[in-house]
Amino acid sequence: MALIKSISGIRGTIGGGPGENLTPVDIVKFTAAYGSIISKGGNSRIVIGRDGRISGSMVRDLVVSTLSGLGIDVIDLGLSTTPTVELAVKMEKAGGGIILTASHNPKEWNALKLLDHEGEFISAETGAQVLKKAAAEDFVFAGVDKLGKVTFNNDYLQKHVDAVVKYPLVNAKAIARQGMKIVVDAVNSTGAIYVPALLKALGINEIIVLNGEVNGRFAHNPEPLPEHLAQLSSEVVKQKAHLGIAVDPDVDRLCFVCEDGSMFGEEYTLVAVADYVLSRKKGNTVSNMSSTKALKEITVKRGGEYFPSAVGEVNVVKKMKEVNAVIGGEGNGGIIVPDFHYGRDALIGIALFLTHLAEYKKSIKSLRGTYPDYFISKNKIELENGFDLKSIFENIQKKYKNNPVNTEDGLKIEFDNDWVHLRSSNTEPIIRIYAESDFESKANNIALRLMQDIREFM
Repeated sequence: MALIKSISGIRGTIGGGPGENLTPVDIVKFTAAYGSIISKGGNSRIVIGRDGRISGSMVRDLVVSTLSGLGIDVIDLGLSTTPTVELAVKMEKAGGGIILTASHNPKEWNALKLLDHEGEFISAETGAQVLKKAAAEDFVFAGVDKLGKVTFNNDYLQKHVDAVVKYPLVNAKAIARQGMKIVVDAVNSTGAIYVPALLKALGINEIIVLNGEVNGRFAHNPEPLPEHLAQLSSEVVKQKAHLGIAVDPDVDRLCFVCEDGSMFGEEYTLVAVADYVLSRKKGNTVSNMSSTKALKEITVKRGGEYFPSAVGEVNVVKKMKEVNAVIGGEGNGGIIVPDFHYGRDALIGIALFLTHLAEYKKSIKSLRGTYPDYFISKNKIELENGFDLKSIFENIQKKYKNNPVNTEDGLKIEFDNDWVHLRSSNTEPIIRIYAESDFESKANNIALRLMQDIREFM
């Protein structure tokens, strides 16, 4: 069905033919290419971890065997999360890391997310080297006496939780005093292990876990969007819980459900956490240009400056470093706390949000009411092979030449106080069309207008 090579890693559907899907042949080639580059840096240790996907153990066995065959020692965290592997790379002083997860994609997908020695996603330059090496099969395996060793390490769940609880802006005592009841939708992946462990460490005793069997057979579409969270919403109301928490399969995205079953809004996860962080330390913020303008308003109100970045975690992190941001992330519920680590991390996001809520001392619904109320219409058009996306975007840019246009990442067009962002996805063969306005109908109409333009120019 698909094999996508991007700054987000090597991602594809399981099965089918090599070069068109994520087959065992492709897994070995890309792992060998990456491992060869990492080991050239002089550090031949790589951390790996996986989410709960059906194909996870198969992919893991191929990756571990390939790295060992290169003479690289492997530290295997087993069932883990993306941010946990990122932390482990630095703690282990490893040369890099590979996370086996397709994040929010459905069960037939898997991926290799590739990290550098800082536990951050590899640069575009290193990514290009990986693709070149894989295509040329430019790698040499080790002799029998120099094969890498594999070490299993299951300590990092506790290490990650401990690091979150000890973070200076997390107030576990304030959270515990609230006596919260929380429902968690773990979508049949490793959030079922990690999120309850964190909540217990924060002093929360009443935890209801939905879809808690880690089997990769996702009970619903695993992307934590409102249309996929009906079960969580109804269970929060049924249990008379204080709130609900949803994470994606690799636990780097996060969203909340209010006590009445309504959505806090994935865009407002970052807004609320940033508001709390900025109330404790002044500074700048960053989000990608598909995220709500509410973050900019909160940042300016708190005396900081807001900066947009291209979409993609590696781009957000790069911009955060450039402007010395104290908090950043993406409107899809990805929180990046730079003095914790430069990666989206739902666990630190949960702890900071719950601290904010505990110190606010009112309901989550009331907290949501303190923030601007904008609506983002999120849409997509599936692409077939052969479409000239560059030509389509050039024609749209000409049509709206009298409007402010940003071409840093696809096309972002401004309409007075509203905007629309068109871009090709890094992770799926689609064009994403996001539009924001103060009214849902306006946002939808803007998005529909641009979708018509895209189809016309196709």
